[in-house]
Amino acid sequence: MTMRSVVLGTGHYLPKKCMTNADLESLVETNDEWIVERTGIRQRHIAGEGETTSMLAIEAAKRALADATIDASSIDLIILATATPDHTFPSTATQVQAALGITGGAAFDIHAVCSGFVYALTTADNFLKSGSAQRALVIGAETFSRILDWTDRTTCVLFGDGAGAVILDAQKGAGTNADRGVLCTHLRSDGRHLDKLYVDGGPSTTMTTGHLRMEGKEVFRHAVINLAETVDESLHRAGIAASDVQWFVPHQANRRIIDATAKKLGIDPSRVVVTVDVHGNTSAASIPLALSVARHDGRIKQGDLVLIEAMGGGFTWGSALIRW
Repeated sequence: MTMRSVVLGTGHYLPKKCMTNADLESLVETNDEWIVERTGIRQRHIAGEGETTSMLAIEAAKRALADATIDASSIDLIILATATPDHTFPSTATQVQAALGITGGAAFDIHAVCSGFVYALTTADNFLKSGSAQRALVIGAETFSRILDWTDRTTCVLFGDGAGAVILDAQKGAGTNADRGVLCTHLRSDGRHLDKLYVDGGPSTTMTTGHLRMEGKEVFRHAVINLAETVDESLHRAGIAASDVQWFVPHQANRRIIDATAKKLGIDPSRVVVTVDVHGNTSAASIPLALSVARHDGRIKQGDLVLIEAMGGGFTWGSALIRW
C-alpha cells in the first residue's frame, strides 16, 4: 500500500474590484486590443484598500473547507504560497491558521513566486506521505497589485489579485496510477536568471517593497522550454502519456505561453483550463484558482487525471500529476 495525498475540496476568492483593459487606458498608455493580442487578458481583480493577502487566503480556505465538508480543526498543516505576504514576518499562513481557529499542527509560507503553489503542493504531499501530517490546507494567495509599477505598461497590465485553496488528505492507495491523489511531482530552479523577473526591493537590499521588473521576451522563451521539460519529466515518472490527461491546468501567466506549451506537449486545446482572460496573472494563486473554477463548474470530476505546471521568478518551475 502507498500513501496518497487525495484532494477533498477546493475553494477560491477574488476581490470585488474588477479592472478591465479599458480601465487601464486611463492609467497608462495602452488599449484593449494591444493587451489581448499579447496576453489574452481582458480583466483582472484588484484588492481594495485594506484588503490583504491573508484576507483573500482566509476566504478561499473557508470555501475549500465547506467544499470538503470538514471542520477546520482537522487540519494539521497549512502551507501558503505567496510572494506578497502581509508582513515580512510572521508568515501569512499563521494568520490564516488563527482566523480559522486552528491551534495545532504547523503553518508556514513558501516563496517560489508563480511556481509557489506547485512547490507548496509538493511539500504538503511529502508531509502527508511520510506520516508527518494527516490533512493539509494548501493555499496560493497574492496581492500583486501592491508591487506593480502602474506607469509600466509591460507589467501592470499582466497581474491581478486572488486566492485559491485545496484540502489534501492522506489516504492509502494501491501504488498504481489508478490511485486517487497526487501521483508525482517534479520541481526545478535555476538562480542565474534573477535579472529576467524580479522585484527591485527588499528588507536586506533597499529596505523597501520595490516594484516588479520583467524581461518579457526572455521569460516567454524560458517558460515554453522549461515547462515542457518539467511536464515531460512528470509524465515519464508516472508512466503516463499526455493523451491520458483529462485536464491540463497551467499557471495562468499569458495566453500565448499557455497555448505554446500545450501545443508542444500535444495537448488538445479543449482540455486546457484557461482563466487568464478574466483573472490575469495571479502568480501563486493562479493554479488553485483555475482548479477551483474548473472543479466547481463541473469540468474536473472524480477520477480525472489533472496535470498542473508553473514557472516563476528565480527561475523556479515545476509540475504535478493528480488523480482527482
